[in-house]
Amino acid sequence: MIDQFLWVIFPYICIATFIVGHIFRYRTDQFGWTAKSSEFIEKKQLMVGSLLFHIGIIPVIAGHVVGLGVPKEWTRAVGISDHLYHMGAIWVGGFFGVVTFLGMFILTSRRFTIKSVRKLSSTSDLIVNALLLFIVFIGMYSVIGTSVTQPDFDYRDSISIWFRSLLIFRADASFMSQVPLAFQLHVISGFLITAMWPFTRLV
Repeated sequence: MIDQFLWVIFPYICIATFIVGHIFRYRTDQFGWTAKSSEFIEKKQLMVGSLLFHIGIIPVIAGHVVGLGVPKEWTRAVGISDHLYHMGAIWVGGFFGVVTFLGMFILTSRRFTIKSVRKLSSTSDLIVNALLLFIVFIGMYSVIGTSVTQPDFDYRDSISIWFRSLLIFRADASFMSQVPLAFQLHVISGFLITAMWPFTRLV
């Protein structure tokens, strides 16, 4: 029952909340969509953190799209072996994950530790910043950590198949039942921040 909720019901609730929430926000609060600017209060950490975050997050998102959306049979068909793909996910994905984490750490630390910036932040802004930092960390740990503790685990045989089944409205929770906890936390927190996003100002 808990698996059915976590891997079928909860994701659809989050996706629906994301869509409906954005429509509601657009109709009722267009001018409050963006965060109150803190650029004039502190620029150095904002510039460094934002640069690192954006350099890292674009390849990270691309890696997620390929890893979740492209079946491993397709990558094999174009000459990318499972070992080569795995090494790329660890080293290339790990590198950009670290860059993303450093950028997000600077931005989150800036929002929490600089009093004048914190005053401009709503509670939801602070929660989303902290949650996003956690998502980046646990995602990075999932890939690098499980490669050491569970080297035979391949998320493309479980998480990826589950995710694609979710997209075609045939979600199968059984694919997630034996997935390592770190990956499960990464997925759950990712859907949680998706649901929260319409109700916060952009970072």
